[in-house]
This record gives sequence, structure tokens and C-alpha cells, in this order.
Amino acid sequence: MNSAKQASHAEHVSAEVMVELESCATQDAHAVFSALRTSFSSDRAADDVPEEVAGAGSTVWTSTFDVSERKAAAEPRRLTAPVLVSLQGGYWAVDQLCKGLESAFAVHVLGTAAGDQEKEVELRLETR
Repeated sequence: MNSAKQASHAEHVSAEVMVELESCATQDAHAVFSALRTSFSSDRAADDVPEEVAGAGSTVWTSTFDVSERKAAAEPRRLTAPVLVSLQGGYWAVDQLCKGLESAFAVHVLGTAAGDQEKEVELRLETR
């Protein structure tokens, strides 16, 4: 058992935050994800733009961000309407991602659910 390798993996996992956007305009999803990609590494390529899917039900866009290193502060972005965002990850990681969103949007915390090592935060983002 390689404890150094396990510790490195644990640190990496704890720096990841899953971001979900639901029931918002495609351009608003793009604005949120592009702002986050300015600040943090993502599991999605920069040219991966959210697309609307036809059919019944609401569209949910997801992406995972590694917040272990903040690259730059995102500039303020315009939204066509408030966007509801769900964040899930380690306490420190979720807090870092929230700080990253604050440079681009007005951030309102709607609720939190806490566990032993992770938390989930519901946010409403608006144009600053």
C-alpha cells in the first residue's frame, strides 16, 4: 500500500466540485461554465458549449471543476435570468468554487446540506 499515492489521490478528489445547472437558458449555462473555466480546471474542453436537447423534461448541465489551483478571476458575466446552481464536493473545495463565482456573478446561497466530508450547496446566480 502506497500511502503517499493514496494521500495525493485523496487531496485531488477533495479539490473537485461537481456543478449542476438545471432549467436555465443555454447561453446562461455557457456563461456560468465559461466563467468557472477561467478560474479552474474542468473536465470539459473550453469549446464544449452547452446545447439544448429536444424533448420533454428539463435539461441538466453538469461539469466537474478542480479548485486546487485558481488560475484567474473571471470577469462579470451577463445572465438572461437568475440561474439555480447545485454544488457538491468537499467543504474547502465548495467554498473555493463559491468564491470563484463571486467575481463573475451576484451569488445568493439558498440552502446547504452537510455530511461528514462533503457538502451540497444550492445557489442562485444573478448578473452583478
